[in-house]
Amino acid sequence: MRFDDKAVLVTGASRGIGREIALQFSRRGATVAAHYHQNRAAALETVAALPGENHFMVQADMADAAAVQQMVQAAENRFGRIDILVNNAGIYEEHPLTDVDYESWQTQFQRTLAVNLIGAANATYCAAQFMRRQGGGRIVNVSSRGAFRGEPTAPAYGASKAALNSLGQSLAKLLAPHNIFIGTVAPGFVETDMAEEILAGPDGDAIRGESPLNRVARPEEVAYVALFLASEGAEFATGCIIDVNGASYLRT
Repeated sequence: MRFDDKAVLVTGASRGIGREIALQFSRRGATVAAHYHQNRAAALETVAALPGENHFMVQADMADAAAVQQMVQAAENRFGRIDILVNNAGIYEEHPLTDVDYESWQTQFQRTLAVNLIGAANATYCAAQFMRRQGGGRIVNVSSRGAFRGEPTAPAYGASKAALNSLGQSLAKLLAPHNIFIGTVAPGFVETDMAEEILAGPDGDAIRGESPLNRVARPEEVAYVALFLASEGAEFATGCIIDVNGASYLRT
């Protein structure tokens, strides 16, 4: 797959899956706008690692609708177009119903949905306006197996990812006539710094053992699926959700 002359906006690109997606696109000829929220140093590292020229980083709080609009506008101003949007930014916070007070419950639900769902929806809305005018584009959402198997101690996360799946499928039907195609990748555990602590802890072996491969995914394995969904020739996969969990959770 090549993405020469393609302009890509990747949210949550300062580390982990988002950084790897940005790297893989740039290695195949794309120019990348790497979004970050607070970790400017990590975003600088991401952009410095991208081969090619004209990449840049853009800051935004995904929970802030105006900031999301400005982020997308900045990418369009820099590149003159937006060919691919990857909605990867997300937060995960544990808040088991049995252990938190009502105020904390509300706060964590509102914060998680604001970033994981509404932020992605706003980025999609803004990018789709440019894509419609330029004759098409690709949108890739990064979901989670938690949308299907449930997240007992982080229910807002599971709910936000299930809703993101539904959002992608709804808009895939609406936007296909505009040559805008939407696909979703749903990873399980991935070997990133975010998961490093739990994978190194007492539950690590059990988590790895959930897959018959006896390991978790590598970031590049998730990135490859994101690239496929954004590639020329994958149009008829619009609306799909592809699991990348090493058969650790099989849905019917």
